Amino acid sequence: MVLSNKSCVLGIDPGLRCTGWGVVEIEGSILRHIAHGSIAPDTKAVLASRLATIHQGVVALINKYTPDIVGVEETFVNVAGIQSALKLGQARGAAMAAVAINGTPIAEFAPRRIKQAVVGKGAATKTQVMYMIRSLLPTAGALTTDEADALACAICTAHHKPFEEYEVYQQ
Repeated sequence: MVLSNKSCVLGIDPGLRCTGWGVVEIEGSILRHIAHGSIAPDTKAVLASRLATIHQGVVALINKYTPDIVGVEETFVNVAGIQSALKLGQARGAAMAAVAINGTPIAEFAPRRIKQAVVGKGAATKTQVMYMIRSLLPTAGALTTDEADALACAICTAHHKPFEEYEVYQQ
């Protein structure tokens, strides 16, 4: 699938407590902020319900913004927090399934690559990512770190992957 000159990109920063999302439009080298927010499942709910909330939230975003492509941050695995990484992977899977079932192409990026795309260095802090997102998308207004990370993922997706490489789930 090759995207047109003007494309809508949805970025997702998965999390069980808060899944950040951000939508940008890119036309040539011009980025425009469309929207951002977060999906916040009830932290007291059972895991399956939290995953369902994430899935339903992403489906609603796909229906509302009809992105040409979706970028999803890969799970960072820290040996000390393997249980957290596994749960984060489940949240990521719920979001990706919602995208794939819709047939929208998905790009996956390591957190380090996303930071490098936006800040210029892969070891950037959340504060540095937030600063760059505010600089690149001044109309975005107030942002949480999850929303800034999601917008960073959308920007990385828009700029760093040849569009022909994206995979589309076929039912």
